[in-house]
Amino acid sequence: MSNRQAEIAAALDVVPPFADDDALVTEVERRKAFIKQCLQNSGLKVLVLGISGGVDSLTAGRLAQLSVEELRRDTGDNAYRFIAVRLPHGTQHDEQDAQDSLKFIRADEEDTVNIAGSVTGLGEQVTHLQKLSDTRRDFVTGNIKARIRMVAQFAIANANNGLVIGTDHAAEAVMGFFTKFGDGACDLAPLSGLVKGQVRAIANYLGAPESLVFKVPTADLEELRPGKPDEEAHGVSYSEIDAFLHGLAVREEAYTIIVRAFDATRHKRELPLAP
Repeated sequence: MSNRQAEIAAALDVVPPFADDDALVTEVERRKAFIKQCLQNSGLKVLVLGISGGVDSLTAGRLAQLSVEELRRDTGDNAYRFIAVRLPHGTQHDEQDAQDSLKFIRADEEDTVNIAGSVTGLGEQVTHLQKLSDTRRDFVTGNIKARIRMVAQFAIANANNGLVIGTDHAAEAVMGFFTKFGDGACDLAPLSGLVKGQVRAIANYLGAPESLVFKVPTADLEELRPGKPDEEAHGVSYSEIDAFLHGLAVREEAYTIIVRAFDATRHKRELPLAP
């Protein structure tokens, strides 16, 4: 392990590889305990999370549902509940995956907020967008989508006196692969420190369908490239990112890409600058 690998892994509180099945189960229980403690410390009883159809929101959503069920059982308070929210932009090309995720999660409540109107309305008012090339405007609009989704989730949480769950984990955090104040904005992030393979392992342990556990990850924010794979955007595979974070040797090119991404996106992982 290089000094930079060790430094970055420590900064992101990366969880070591699971030694065996017992270690995986222990980590699942630790994550549920964290979710329950966050609710109890806040004095609130509702959790909210957008479900995209990917393994990250599927895993966080199922952990959230299990956590509130345990709180209801242990406290006798049936006010604890989880709201799973679909946040499509128009018609989502992999909507069936999102619906299959909802079936697996079995949330106490499901809701849908189509963000297309809000994104279009805002885009029409921001004249600076009209000056951009089609490709650049599509990218900026993708970040608008992520931030509108954040607004919708917090609105639902506010209306129900609840907390918003985020799905960021170490393999995304190291690449800065989230929208600042968009999907990076939340009250609690129960997948923090896990690499992508560990998220998949937890989803598999929880009984998620293999088609969702091993689905090609995509942020799906660009209209010109719907379903664009995360790994294409990264320029490096998740298996290499995971290996890097766990201190294993990776290709020199992959090492350079990951370190450069971590350094360039540092601002996303820190509080706003202040004098």
